[in-house]
Amino acid sequence: MVQRKSDILEKVVIFGANGMLGKELVSVFSKFYKVISLTHADLDIADEDAVSEKIFRLKPSIIINAAGYTNVDLAETERDKAFALNAHAISYLSKAANKCGAMLATYSSDYVFSGEKDGEYDENCEGDSPLNVYGKSKLEGEKSLKNTCKKFYLIRTSWLYGNGKNFVDTMLNSAKTEIKVVSDQIGKPTYAKDLAIATLSLIKDHPSYGTYHLVNEGELSWYDFAKKIFQIAGLNVKVTAVTSDEFKRLAKRPLNSRLLNSKRPRLRSVDKALKSYLETKI
Repeated sequence: MVQRKSDILEKVVIFGANGMLGKELVSVFSKFYKVISLTHADLDIADEDAVSEKIFRLKPSIIINAAGYTNVDLAETERDKAFALNAHAISYLSKAANKCGAMLATYSSDYVFSGEKDGEYDENCEGDSPLNVYGKSKLEGEKSLKNTCKKFYLIRTSWLYGNGKNFVDTMLNSAKTEIKVVSDQIGKPTYAKDLAIATLSLIKDHPSYGTYHLVNEGELSWYDFAKKIFQIAGLNVKVTAVTSDEFKRLAKRPLNSRLLNSKRPRLRSVDKALKSYLETKI
């Protein structure tokens, strides 16, 4: 029987397939595409020759990069490693995508911004004076993507949580009678599963290439988010608000991390997404 062209699934390569977002991407994309899942054990994206060889051999039509350096505090002392994975690797992936004519989707962060803006950051905002090494490495990655890749979706998101190390699980695992949480940093917590679904929708709809913000809707502080976690989980924990200055960490965080999604259908609310995630944990 002759196979029709319409029956042949497009090939999608997903880097970082074992990560919090990567696992969700593999799950949702596998329903519509032929997915090739690659972990760090399979390929180090900071190895330019290995990236070029792998992409050239696989010849995918779509590349999704969910890999990268994500430890915000440790990046302060591992600058080279953070830039290798979050910046230089994006250049390598971009060149490889161009070579085989593939589209590249990769993720960036609210931390590319200083947090000094009044109001939300929309998709037209360029990264401005990141406060930490992680943010600087992600901003450099954005520049590499825009300057090198011919067909790309740059997806910014914020305060990601899901099946992996994240703020929600940290709160649940360290729940005591009282806990202190920062109250002067404002953002939009985003569920990895929702981000994966929104990424699938973006790629299937195939709008103009460029920058997109995909976040759950509803802005709040880490303090307010912690209170919601304990409330929905039915845990009686007293949450005490502290300032960023009182809660010292290696890496400084922006006070305003609010991303505005003005180009795509809005994701569900923070409350609904959090409740959905907690139902998988309790």
